[in-house]
Order: sequence, then structure tokens, then C-alpha cells
Amino acid sequence: MASGGGNKLVSVDPEELRFPFELEKPSLCDLKISNTTDKNVAFKVKTTSPKKYFVRPNTGVIQPRGSCIIRVTLQAQLEYPPDMQCRDKFLLQSTPVPADADSEALPQNTFSKEPGKQLEECKLKVVYIARTAQGNSDDNLKQNSDPSSDTLKKRNQNKSSGFSIKLAIAAGLIGIIVGLILKLVLASSPTEAVAE
Repeated sequence: MASGGGNKLVSVDPEELRFPFELEKPSLCDLKISNTTDKNVAFKVKTTSPKKYFVRPNTGVIQPRGSCIIRVTLQAQLEYPPDMQCRDKFLLQSTPVPADADSEALPQNTFSKEPGKQLEECKLKVVYIARTAQGNSDDNLKQNSDPSSDTLKKRNQNKSSGFSIKLAIAAGLIGIIVGLILKLVLASSPTEAVAE
């Protein structure tokens, strides 16, 4: 995996995307890309999971020695990933472009791999940070705690509330059935006694 520090055209900070993870809430991570050259550099951000992330801007041109902040938003997730591990990755491509290049109208082949073309790629890993009970994220806590215990607590909460609802419905249905049976039995008993 290439790191941001090894690129010649751009530097990337941070070198991995860290998202404080909380169920049903989006999470943000800003990425700073700095042009380390005296040329204009075009960039493009790709991900292995485009439906999970919103990236703005995902392409652009950075002026010589300039920088750009890219906001990556992790969409709200409905369930915890297994062991809070994320296999998603991002790829940042960068290439020199002419001084008059327009970030809104870059040619389609700008980021294609062609012989003689300088195209650099930087792979960025995604890390989920478990939230503490107070809602704060803490790197030391993440390293020293078992995030699967949070997952277990959430699952147990869901199961226990689901169980009590199911139990109440079942008890209600049983009560109705017993009531109907008693009504039928009691209603038919006096009629049989009169007929004898």
C-alpha cells in the first residue's frame, strides 16, 4: 500500500480515513491533499464501496504548492460491521495537467494508465472508531476495548425488546383463544341440560 508520504505529486493527510462509528448516524472525515510540485495536479478519488461514502469533491485540480480539503462522509449504517473491521479502501489518483486545465471539464482519459504518462496512486485504508458510552471516540479506548461487546449489547437490547413484544402478542392471542373456548363451552352446556 502506498502512503501519502511516498507520492511525488501530492501529499495526503491523514494517510488513513478514520470514522467515528455510530449506528444510524453519518460520520465525516476530512482529507487534505497538498500539491508538492510547481505544476497543476489533477486528482480523482475512488472507493471500493461507492454506495457507502459521499466524497466531495471527488475530482479537481490543485494549483502549484496549493492544497484541497476533501470531505468524505460515511453514510448512516444500520448494523455494525463484524468486529468493527472495515475492508473498504480509497484510491487517490493524481497526475500533472496543463495550467489552463478546468477541474469541471477534465478529459475522460486524464486518469487512464498510458505509457509515458505520470499517474500516481495512493491507497487509503478505512478505520472505524468505536464510540464510547458517552459518545466520544478515543484511540486508546479503541485499542484496549473489545468493540464486539458494544455490538453484543446492541443485539441483546434489540432481542430483549423484540422478545417482550412477541411475548405480549402471544399472551394476548392465547387469552383470546381461551376466552372463545370458554364462551363456547359455557354457551353449549346450558342448552344440553335443557334438552335432557
